[in-house]
Amino acid sequence: MVSVLPTANADIFYRRIGRVYNSWDELFKVDAIVVPVGRSAEIEYCKSLSSQEWLFGMEIPDLLMIFAKNAIVFLAAKKKIDFLKTLQINKDGVPKVTLLVRDKDDSNKANFEKILSIIKSNGTNLGVFSKDKFEGEFYEECLKNLYKPENNFERKDASPAMAVIMAVKDESELQYIQKACTATETTYSRVLLKELTTIIDKEKKVSHGKLSAKLNDAISKEAGRYLEGFDSRFVDTCYSPIIQSGGNYALKFATLSNDEDIHCGIIISSIGVRYRRYCSNVSRTLMIDPTEEQKKNYEFLLEVLELIINNLYEGAVLSDIYNSAVEFVKSKRPDLVNKLTKNFGFVTGIEFREGHMVIGPKTNVKAKKNMTFVISAGFTDLVNKSTSDPKAKNYALFVSDTVIVNEAGTPANLLTQRKRKLTKTMILLKNTDESEEEDEENNVADKPDNDVIMTESLRGGTRRRVLEDRLRQDQFNDEKRRQHQKELLEQINEAARARLSKSGGERVEQKAKKSVVAYKSTKDFPRENEISDLKIFVDKRNEAVILPVFGLPVPFHISTIKNVSTSVEGDYLYLRINFYFPGSTLEKGQTFPTTEATFLKELTYRSYALKEQGEVNPPAQNLNDSFVAIKTVQKKYKTRIDEEKELEGVVKQDTLMIANNKVGPKLKDLYIRPNIYQKRISGSLEAHVNGFRFTSIRNDKVDILYNNIKHAIYQPCDGEMIILIHFNLKSPIIINKKKQFDIQFYTEVGEITTDLGKRQHMHDRDDYAAEAAERDLRNKLKLAFKSFCDKVEAATKGDVQFEMPMRELSFYGVPKKSNVLLQPTPSALVNLTDPDPTVITLSEIELVHFERVSFQLKNFDMVIVLKDYNQKELHISAIEMSKLEEIKNWLDRCDIKFTSGTTNLNWPALLKRIKEDIDGFFNEGGWSFLDSDAEDEEGEEDEDESGDDQYNPSEDETEEEEDEDESELEEEESEYEDSEGELGSSEESGKDWSELEEEAAKADRNNRFEDAPATTGRRPNGAQAAKRKSYDDGRGGGAKKRR
Repeated sequence: MVSVLPTANADIFYRRIGRVYNSWDELFKVDAIVVPVGRSAEIEYCKSLSSQEWLFGMEIPDLLMIFAKNAIVFLAAKKKIDFLKTLQINKDGVPKVTLLVRDKDDSNKANFEKILSIIKSNGTNLGVFSKDKFEGEFYEECLKNLYKPENNFERKDASPAMAVIMAVKDESELQYIQKACTATETTYSRVLLKELTTIIDKEKKVSHGKLSAKLNDAISKEAGRYLEGFDSRFVDTCYSPIIQSGGNYALKFATLSNDEDIHCGIIISSIGVRYRRYCSNVSRTLMIDPTEEQKKNYEFLLEVLELIINNLYEGAVLSDIYNSAVEFVKSKRPDLVNKLTKNFGFVTGIEFREGHMVIGPKTNVKAKKNMTFVISAGFTDLVNKSTSDPKAKNYALFVSDTVIVNEAGTPANLLTQRKRKLTKTMILLKNTDESEEEDEENNVADKPDNDVIMTESLRGGTRRRVLEDRLRQDQFNDEKRRQHQKELLEQINEAARARLSKSGGERVEQKAKKSVVAYKSTKDFPRENEISDLKIFVDKRNEAVILPVFGLPVPFHISTIKNVSTSVEGDYLYLRINFYFPGSTLEKGQTFPTTEATFLKELTYRSYALKEQGEVNPPAQNLNDSFVAIKTVQKKYKTRIDEEKELEGVVKQDTLMIANNKVGPKLKDLYIRPNIYQKRISGSLEAHVNGFRFTSIRNDKVDILYNNIKHAIYQPCDGEMIILIHFNLKSPIIINKKKQFDIQFYTEVGEITTDLGKRQHMHDRDDYAAEAAERDLRNKLKLAFKSFCDKVEAATKGDVQFEMPMRELSFYGVPKKSNVLLQPTPSALVNLTDPDPTVITLSEIELVHFERVSFQLKNFDMVIVLKDYNQKELHISAIEMSKLEEIKNWLDRCDIKFTSGTTNLNWPALLKRIKEDIDGFFNEGGWSFLDSDAEDEEGEEDEDESGDDQYNPSEDETEEEEDEDESELEEEESEYEDSEGELGSSEESGKDWSELEEEAAKADRNNRFEDAPATTGRRPNGAQAAKRKSYDDGRGGGAKKRR
């Protein structure tokens, strides 16, 4: 189980509570504010919970809050008090915070005595949120002790004053509301509008309630599918989406969608999306075949809304805004005054509707800068006199948007602008004139949109215009993508030329094999009897072997010995020592410093292997001991060299600064990958001043500094059996004597393996309980990990930012050995669940080439060429062909150039030739040869098709061609006969098999013209063909040979 120690944000708390105390005498006019909060699953919006969300960033049940003039008191259980401990600091203008822990032994008697003494020392006028009612033992206990008759407290509703203070949003709140508005507009366009279009187009019978439920699930459960860049855990609905049609309209947000089928007339829909508890709203009217009167009424409704937006600025009285709008309707359309809605909007924020701040006739509150409003206006009980359909007889019009108040004299800022114009809200089922269609296309061109264009005909002669519009939009997107790719090609060629010319190619030189010296002089020789007796001696300390050669002890360093072996032949034991010499196999990338010296290839020693009488050991015992000692020294030397190689690219990290003064973000019961030991062990990950420290239960420590992190990735457990935090490093660190660029901390959320021998039943209560426990565990883990990431980002001030994989853009492929799910993040392509993780940085990619792209195949391969041409290219194979367009669109959005071909290229040979002549490569077009191949293939296919369809020769032409073909065939037959004769003679003359195979292949080519169909095609430009030929890798990478 992973545990986290969250704490309240003291900066936000004191900044916002300071606004309360600054307005205390002006707005509240009480001695203390008492806010008891209990438990209730039914309460969605109330001032008590909203104030907690506003001050602490979360709702805390069973908490008593006391705000007095000289003290702030919180009473709750111990864990909740631990969360609030960070608030116990001194701030100017705000009383000191006192924290009281609940004591169930005496029913909090002592705690309530302290609280009552603090309240009475300030006075007896209490501010309360009178409409808020909760349940629970603690809540009842608070009411019983605080509101005793003998206390003589006078209670006053503090909700209006608190509403005014919370209505003015700070910068972070405005960002949340703007994101909520984006989510609302996107949901309306991508989900609701397309659903309605499909229902109308296919004449489906779908009820208002069913569509509302589907829309609610899309927001609450499938937000990650439709909303890119949003954390789906913080996305929710403000209310159940409202869909109304068929003459029954209630223009308010407290209504519910009924179970009647959607009627193709006037459809009013309202959606409200919350992001991080902050609300937004959009209401739109969709008109199907509207009459001229309906169009006129809708355009006038938009004028009323524009007037409200223009009059809504800092200092404006809300009742004056309402009255000015009503007067405008009276002067322009007096027949619609009685049809107007009762109010024109309200303040929104953490609570969707602030009832004390409504744009109505009795609200005398002034608007302030950075207040957010949901403005709404509509006409109800309108009559369509030109229809005989009873459900279309009565109709209503309604539009609502979310705005932010600006400074005095500046109209409010409209956050939800899409789909408001008349041309965007109509579906015409009847055929329209060409002139009208042209006007509509012009209107659409003013603001291109990926959504369905709503001003096209769906029936009559154009039954499937929606599909045609989508295809037309796809074609437009393809052309736009193709143009963008051409620009990217020019950019990468120029950037690569500048980068490589500046670095001078930076060719990697082969390392020369170091000249090793066993001893600098004879003085350093060990003083051993074996050396003086001319026996083989192994010096383990100096890693040398002293061998007798021609009566002299000659030292050899252990690195010069390639291998050593022993063998017994007859009565003798032979010890054979092989040495490295020019021409023998060396380690990859190493060469000898000079080849002019004299090198020894091998030495062989022989000794009698039989034990003589009276001897303890045979004479050959020294050879056996030397053999074992040489092997041992070789092994130790190789281990030492491998460790030095591992340390080559390792940069010494700074010292981790431990945060001793406060409890930092911490996750417990995590496993580390790669393992510290052979068997995995758990530990805790804690964030400190300048880095992370993982401490295992055996007290092993792994430090990761913030400045060494290239990618920090948090992957939740949605669809996975583990939840993890992954760090991809700039410079490797050593774990288990190996360099590691990827460090991962994870925990399991369920059983990864299943016992197939266990008998299971679909209604087994134990299984139900296990599934429920796993769901709870998943939610707790996601909350803990996300809280940890947020606190680290806040503590590092954005230096460490955690990315989340975008599962909706994922695809399966084989980057290394196994087929895994690859998921893009904003800056990388990753797979983190495999024991050998894959992290590809997007900024390091030069271009991506797709191989084996053919409709006849189910899979294709992806080759990633890095900007550093000395690094090996990366391959991802066996990707499903259905994912090709999605991957292309993703790469194009990331500004990464991609090309495609039907064959596999020999990339090592290709990159080698490029590095040998970099200037020549870019002078001849650079990477454009990959694009030109694709264009040539497309051109060939187009010409073949056009030749089959368009070329119809005349009779004279066909006769001439037949005569030419006959003469050609006669010549070929004679050549074939000659070749047969040559074949026989060559066989007799004793030619080898390779020559015979060449002659047979030539004969086959000549004979092939008898059955080959005539084809037409253009020849490539000579310069381009030469250009591609120069980089042909011999496997289809260059220009294709044409007849």
